[in-house]
Amino acid sequence: MARGPGPLGRPRPDAGAMPKRGKRLKFRAQDACSGRVTVADYANSDPAVVRSGRVKKAVANAVQQEVKSLCGLEASQVPAVEALSGAGEPCDIMDSSDEMDAQEESIHERTASRKKKSKRHKGDTLFSVSEDLDGAGGEEYPMDIWLLLAAYIRPEDIVNFSLICKNAWTVTCTAAFWTRLYRRHYTLDASLPLRLRPESMEKLRCLRACVIRSLYHMYEPFAARISKNPAIPESTPSTLKNSKCLLFWCRKIVGNRQEPMWEFNFKFKKQSPRVKSKCAGGLQPPIQYEDVHTNPDQDCCLLQVTTLNFIFIPIVMGMIFTLFTINVSTDMRHHRVRLVFQDSPVHNGRKPRSEQGVQVILDPVHSVRLFDWWHPQYPFSLRA
Repeated sequence: MARGPGPLGRPRPDAGAMPKRGKRLKFRAQDACSGRVTVADYANSDPAVVRSGRVKKAVANAVQQEVKSLCGLEASQVPAVEALSGAGEPCDIMDSSDEMDAQEESIHERTASRKKKSKRHKGDTLFSVSEDLDGAGGEEYPMDIWLLLAAYIRPEDIVNFSLICKNAWTVTCTAAFWTRLYRRHYTLDASLPLRLRPESMEKLRCLRACVIRSLYHMYEPFAARISKNPAIPESTPSTLKNSKCLLFWCRKIVGNRQEPMWEFNFKFKKQSPRVKSKCAGGLQPPIQYEDVHTNPDQDCCLLQVTTLNFIFIPIVMGMIFTLFTINVSTDMRHHRVRLVFQDSPVHNGRKPRSEQGVQVILDPVHSVRLFDWWHPQYPFSLRA
């Protein structure tokens, strides 16, 4: 059965006359004239029948062009307000339509930016809500409140407490904070060095460093950390690379063995990385609390190597420590330590050359220990 040109024999519309699906028709100003302006385009239209009672911007521009053409004047000679007022339309229609269009565009841009922000930062909903609040700032509490709250902070949570706000950080810089922290954990049966006893803690100089050292004697969680260190580390420590050797000494250890052992101590100071920015030096405490935060052993550590025999060590003080390896000794019973010192640090992942520096080999080795400045076995001056 032959079908007609369209369904039910009706002729099909011309494909060239219909726009393709997915493409919007372009608005042409010459198509919008006074004869094509509908009732809905006027301000006094019924809002119950018409969705919007304002003139569209495209229609208003078309009417404006038609008024100018009827008056016989060019577009540059007739202001838009005069043309609309001369045509009998209220002069505030154009302004109100422009304002409403601007409001709609701004609202659309806000929603689009919020959608993009929510897609980029899905987990930062709390911060996006705080940004949307108009002028909603946080409360700034006085210093006494933070000093009162600091009395309930554990020693391991001091860093998190100081990061709350600037006043909380300032409280952790005061002498009262460190004095109260020391008294809170002090016990009469604690065996402390002379510099860490209560009668010596009245000095403000190096108060913070002394309180931290005393916590590794009195505070159980801190004491448990250092008690787990083995005689030989499982992996070679990499924190000493490019450190400067400040001191070196050795001493004889007489113990249960028939032959004495020898202890070699290297005191290093970690070098701060080179930065170009002037503000990258870290946050400095207030001037009135500089004595409290003074610490001559800041960024210092002690490498202690115990050997079964005495070994001659060349002068390495003032040199840069560039290589540290721990291997098995030739007798397969002990360990062998190799240290390389050079005159300048090694940067950018380059491997140091042993022939260019001073090489120290300790073999056989009984123990290798690394102590930070707060460790109870770290030697510090009584004048600190």
